[in-house]
Amino acid sequence: MALIQYLTHVHMEAGARRMLGPECSRVGIQRPLVVTDAGVRAAGVLDQALEHWPLAAPPVFDRTPPNPTEAAVLEAAALYRDHGCDGLIAIGGGSSIDLAKGVAIAATHEGPLTRYATIEGGAGLITARAAPLIAVPTTAGTGSEVARGAIIIVQDGRKLGFHNWELLPKSAICDPELTRKLPPALTAATGMDAIAHCMETFMSAAFNPAADGIALEGLRRGWRQVERATRHGDDMDARLDLMAASTLGALAFQKGLGCVHSLSHALGGLMPTLHHGTLNAVFLPAVIRFNGEHESLRREDKIARMAHAMGLQEGLVADELASAVQAMTARLGLPTQLSAMGVTADLHDAIIARAERDHCHKTNPREASTSDYRRMIEASM
Repeated sequence: MALIQYLTHVHMEAGARRMLGPECSRVGIQRPLVVTDAGVRAAGVLDQALEHWPLAAPPVFDRTPPNPTEAAVLEAAALYRDHGCDGLIAIGGGSSIDLAKGVAIAATHEGPLTRYATIEGGAGLITARAAPLIAVPTTAGTGSEVARGAIIIVQDGRKLGFHNWELLPKSAICDPELTRKLPPALTAATGMDAIAHCMETFMSAAFNPAADGIALEGLRRGWRQVERATRHGDDMDARLDLMAASTLGALAFQKGLGCVHSLSHALGGLMPTLHHGTLNAVFLPAVIRFNGEHESLRREDKIARMAHAMGLQEGLVADELASAVQAMTARLGLPTQLSAMGVTADLHDAIIARAERDHCHKTNPREASTSDYRRMIEASM
């Protein structure tokens, strides 16, 4: 068994799901609530993930929406309390894992969920009472299984981040066999999400050489395998590399993200049906161009180092690297423009206003003004 102990326990290999029972025992979870979504259940992936579960079948909340909402968090938290649960198992993509993190707060802390949002100054209010969580990802993209944060759409429509080390899953069970049934379009979108995480956190100016190295390795694995995993879903080597890219990207983005995510969080809150990974892929080229000439990227030769990790030609400049990302997005069959996703110009002001207040705005290497954001959105249309 390949065990990586960095921020948490990570079991990563085909068949890792057999470790779910032992990991629950290790962290003291005896009566878990399983958080998943209807698609994972209907595809049989939930049963596959739980096939080695040693105890009585646990209660299941399977109504996670594509973008987790406060309403769903509160519904699941009520189920948690009704069944006297003492922990959570999230089985699904980033939405299910993030929803479970919301439940970890709501089931154990008083007051409205918004009180604990990072942008509201609530991160420090999340305490060790938070319910323990084990994450079993069934997609390879968000990396939420090793991240301390969750993104949830709250009752007033804002898409807010919740961050505290108490939300970090106690264990991540990363089994690429659980991604085998993921449709090509979702494999592509979640794969580009992982690539965006690796690239954006590497561009961040914060000093964290360990995170930089992890991000480059995640980028190398994700870039070389995202097409193969999309076109040949039964290729477990490609699936494993993409799952590694997802986990590595999230291990690295403890360093901070930037304008890609401030924009995608903003637009995702306004149009909740849009896939977060696809939004990241569409915004990424414009942000690479915006960041490319910043002194911190030039000093560390970051554009060339990313190009090298991606196996691209030497000497690429930011514009060429951005074009390579856009070309990959197109080859994967994903939209490369916001207009193809139904985004219209009348939303631009609202996107900018939300992006400027997002927690990722401040960690971009180059500070973005209102006019900068407008140019990035227009370039992505």
